[in-house]
Amino acid sequence: VQVVESGGGLVQAGGSLRLSCTASGLTFDDIQMGWFRQAPGKEREGVSAITLGGIGKYYVDSVKGRFTISRDHNKDTLYLQMNSLEPADTAMYYCAARRGNYYASPLDHLAYSYWGQGTQVTVSS
Repeated sequence: VQVVESGGGLVQAGGSLRLSCTASGLTFDDIQMGWFRQAPGKEREGVSAITLGGIGKYYVDSVKGRFTISRDHNKDTLYLQMNSLEPADTAMYYCAARRGNYYASPLDHLAYSYWGQGTQVTVSS
């Protein structure tokens, strides 16, 4: 299994980025996926998650209204559209996957088995 993120970079406050993630070795239709982030000196934080069929979408309060998670089953790709970025969004962003839905705590990193190496997002003020 290989989870690979892309799309990070340096952006000014108020700007936008779109992260992408693929998970080879897993059946895309059978996995719940999520985005997590970790800033230096801070714990890993669940940012957003999406259920198998893409109906259930979850967001941490700090990104609601600014970030949008989606998945394309034709391309087997997960996305995170990030708008109105703030310096507080600066972190390493990780994509994660798990087999089957987990509704109890979809933003809990312990619920996910497969992880990417991360992509850095830096927002300058």
